[in-house]
Amino acid sequence: MDTLDTACFVAWFEEAARLVRRDRDRLTELDAAIGDADHGTNLDRGLTEVIKALAESPPDTPVQVLTSAGATLIRRVGGASGPLYGSVFRQMGKALRAPVTLAGFSAAFEEGVVALERLGKAALGDKTMVDALAPASRALALAVRDGVGVREAFEQAARAAAEGAQATIPLQARKGRASYLGERSIGHEDPGAASAALFMAALATVAV
Repeated sequence: MDTLDTACFVAWFEEAARLVRRDRDRLTELDAAIGDADHGTNLDRGLTEVIKALAESPPDTPVQVLTSAGATLIRRVGGASGPLYGSVFRQMGKALRAPVTLAGFSAAFEEGVVALERLGKAALGDKTMVDALAPASRALALAVRDGVGVREAFEQAARAAAEGAQATIPLQARKGRASYLGERSIGHEDPGAASAALFMAALATVAV
């Protein structure tokens, strides 16, 4: 496909909701080790509300999908993850231009990651969701530069996110509740990075 339409964006959140529901217990277990033990349940509930909101008020544009999802996550997801994910999607919505090309999506996604870094005051290596989303953004930008297709580009981004999430295991957390544990945070995958990787895996799945 050359452009990403509204249905693709809705499908992205539907697939993300499915993957988070599937991995809800794993995400919660990861969070139990270094956080509040609620990341999986909170994000599952929030994405359920996102899908409900999209069904009740069907969006006409990709921007409407992103802004609705972002606002719902901010309202419905407890802890830090709701505002953080919400900021990504709302900023993407502000930056996106129609028709949505791969290059346009990549540029908007990069702005979303910058908004996340700014809000969370986090950088690569701090053991947060940035460790999955920043590599995914870079992979997308490289894919655009290399002229690869949409599906391959999103698959590359999903792999980069998954690798980034795994790379948080040996890190010591420098941000968020996990940072209070100091060296005890080492040896655990960051739950936010793990869920971010699921978002990117969902995107690769629906880009057919």
